[in-house]
Amino acid sequence: MNFGFAFLSQRTGFDIPFHVVPWSTADSYGRALWVCLLNTLLAAAIGIVLGSLLGFLLGVMRLSANWLARSLSLAIIEIVRNTPQLLQIIFWYVVMIQALPPPRNGLALPGGMILSVRGLNMPSIEMGTAGLWPFLLLVAALCLAPVFRGLRRRHRAFGWAAPLLPAVALMLVLLSIDHIDYPTLRGFNYVGGVVVPPELIALVGGLSLYMSAFVAEIVRASLQGIARGQREAASSLGLSGAQALFLVILPQALRVMIPQLTNQYLNLTKSTSLGAAIAYPELVQIYAGTVLNQTGRALETMFLVMIIFLGINLVISGFMAWYNAHVAIVER
Repeated sequence: MNFGFAFLSQRTGFDIPFHVVPWSTADSYGRALWVCLLNTLLAAAIGIVLGSLLGFLLGVMRLSANWLARSLSLAIIEIVRNTPQLLQIIFWYVVMIQALPPPRNGLALPGGMILSVRGLNMPSIEMGTAGLWPFLLLVAALCLAPVFRGLRRRHRAFGWAAPLLPAVALMLVLLSIDHIDYPTLRGFNYVGGVVVPPELIALVGGLSLYMSAFVAEIVRASLQGIARGQREAASSLGLSGAQALFLVILPQALRVMIPQLTNQYLNLTKSTSLGAAIAYPELVQIYAGTVLNQTGRALETMFLVMIIFLGINLVISGFMAWYNAHVAIVER
């Protein structure tokens, strides 16, 4: 057996049903690798965001004085943590998604979105070139400012104008919108807008719900680890329960959460490979399946998949380590 990557320039001849960037059957295996990588990153990013938000909500509910909220959170956490992750993904795909109505009777959601058995149809926004460049320049300036000045120095440099930056960015985005394309029913399906396939919905739903159960326990333990005197001090200042949580307790608990959250983010990223069980076109399903069978390059394809997942996890670990060092208490 010879080892080489010359096959990456060859024509694939197969279609990838869901792709973030343009794709055709005439594209190469190298292009297919890029398409599958973006699909994997999309599922991981959405799952991390949703899993973190839901996990934080469940963790706070576990400490609630309300018996119903506390018991409901505990029941969800115990059920999710003690059932296989693959089983949950298949449950979302077979039971939840397939139970949705057909496109003609799709569920109308706020914002012009339609949910049906064929996925989630959302409006798409077309940006005009007139207002796009100022917006990109502003985003670039905001991204480069922490690098050259540091977050603290950046706040001092902008001073009172710092709260205006999000408003200015939002205004530029609204000015850049040229047209909103809403999905419309034609025949037996919708046209226009953006379609989120049911495979992505099921994969993200299963991954984020599974991760949220572990994140909830991390949040609960971290909040309970803060000394009671901190809550009493916040109460003596006249802060409400929500203000004490977000302004006093949570910033201190965040320093304890980050190392544990990093492990959960890495686990969710690697678990996107379970999307192959429901035919979501990610790295394992396409490259370790279709590409491997067509080319016969088992060593090369598996090597690429392993290296890519290793690289993604190293990037996530590096970013979380940097953020952990940034929020850590500086000791003298």
